[in-house]
Amino acid sequence: MILRTEKAGWATRSVPIVQDVDLEVRDGEMLGLIGPNGSGKSTLLRLLSGIRRPTSGQVLLNGEPLTGMPQRRIAQHIALVEQQSDTGDRITVRDAVELGRTPWLSALHPHSARDDTLVDKALADVDMQGFADRYWHTLSGGERQRVHIARALAQQPQVLLLDEPTNHLDIHHQLSILALVASLPVTSVVALHDLNQALECDRLAVMESGRLTCIGTPDAVLTPDRLRESFAVQGRFLTDPSDGSRILRLQRAL
Repeated sequence: MILRTEKAGWATRSVPIVQDVDLEVRDGEMLGLIGPNGSGKSTLLRLLSGIRRPTSGQVLLNGEPLTGMPQRRIAQHIALVEQQSDTGDRITVRDAVELGRTPWLSALHPHSARDDTLVDKALADVDMQGFADRYWHTLSGGERQRVHIARALAQQPQVLLLDEPTNHLDIHHQLSILALVASLPVTSVVALHDLNQALECDRLAVMESGRLTCIGTPDAVLTPDRLRESFAVQGRFLTDPSDGSRILRLQRAL
């Protein structure tokens, strides 16, 4: 297990937001994190990234607790793309993506041609290579989201954590980004609201009221009972006659 939590929790003003989460993330998998609004998905991702320290339990990377590990070293292994992240600085798209190389740079290893190549590839991967010289403040919300993902890709992490990565994106780029994440040679944990997108994950973990209540394959997790109990919806699978793929049709629970 590349990333693991042991009874991990986080509370603020004595109010628990995430509680007693035992989670094992398998090397190379795409794990979908699903659950209703306010269930603790974003907080759990921040705990997994090391940005937020647990108030109980621990998070381990390759068997070593994140607590006490230098942030630079964590950033060489884990990249997080959050829902809301902005800057007031007057920077270009390329400047923003180059920030992903920061954990790897030092006086002995300054920015090099290899870093330029990795930045170019990250921009191309998210279809933003033509925007490199554009200023951040001129971008739309969807374009900014793709730049955030490019910055994370330039970081060359072992583990990629994404909080609603398709938020603000048009349909074409939603499909492109999810296909890209699935194809990358990294371990990824992706918080998603769209349950049809979640079907593409190797496993799904369900968060409810700050607790991990279920984990397994999409077929094992997205059962009629689970959909009703966790999401207050009725669901049934339909088969696309063109390619045999399954689609989840959802309705409000009666």
